[in-house]
Amino acid sequence: MAYPRVPGQPNYSGVFIPEIWSTKLIDKYYDGTVLTQISNTDYEGEIRNMGDKVIIRQRPTLEIRDYQIGQSLIHQRPTAPVLELLIDKGFYWDTIIDDIVEKQQDIDQMNIWAEDASEQMKIKLDTRVLGTIPPDVAATNKGATAGRISGNLNLGVTGTPLAITSANVLNMIMYLGQALDEENNPETGRFLLLPFWVTTLLKLSDLKDASLTGDGTSPLRNGRIGIIDRFTVYNSNLLPRYTDGGDTTYSVIAGTQAGITFATQLTKTEDLRAESTFGDIMRGLMVYGHKVTKPEALATAYVTAG
Repeated sequence: MAYPRVPGQPNYSGVFIPEIWSTKLIDKYYDGTVLTQISNTDYEGEIRNMGDKVIIRQRPTLEIRDYQIGQSLIHQRPTAPVLELLIDKGFYWDTIIDDIVEKQQDIDQMNIWAEDASEQMKIKLDTRVLGTIPPDVAATNKGATAGRISGNLNLGVTGTPLAITSANVLNMIMYLGQALDEENNPETGRFLLLPFWVTTLLKLSDLKDASLTGDGTSPLRNGRIGIIDRFTVYNSNLLPRYTDGGDTTYSVIAGTQAGITFATQLTKTEDLRAESTFGDIMRGLMVYGHKVTKPEALATAYVTAG
């Protein structure tokens, strides 16, 4: 916009006075990603070089029987199902800049684009994977009658989500912990993913502040906010969100890294010359697969704001 002037005075802006573009770009904020904190890559090495799937063998369950002297023994031939981790998904990005534009620019635009593409790909990946987890959680670790042994934990269900307030948000966390306890999950290495509005209620609850969780470290880019009831707690704007009647509902996800496996077979960024114009192309590709391999190592609550 030209400098204000009295009526009738000539406006030289854009004619004799050039426009100056700042070499500083406005910071762009990205949703924090958490996939690397909540999943394992146990099988990535087996598929890195070749193949499109990994066959994962599970431990069989042996039957323990009573014994009496002189009885005939019953032989068991243990069998266990196998899981297939398929490398059947991928994302890519592709951008081009003309030689003339690149020559005349005063910023390294290609590198800026590459950095943005990397962040966008991580966001896309987290959103995709987190959205597939709740349906695969063990039936005893979700719903209105969760708890493999007790069956008395209300973690919400479609039609009647668990209404979360500052008064009961800690209860929900304890219920998720109990569900994992009843599945004999280890107490170490547990995670909990919360939408930001639930974290706000948590800070307004009897806990008062994340500094009371025993973790004095400030939140990092991965959204970590502290430790509560053996859970390392993370914020995420990428958790599954739904519309249920007139309510906006969310899936809160808890568990251990044993529950989810993730494998990347190919992550590649390359530069090449364009064929149909004078310019440079930069593009990236990621080929991956993921699977809930241990449903009992995960728990989920279906919640809405109370």
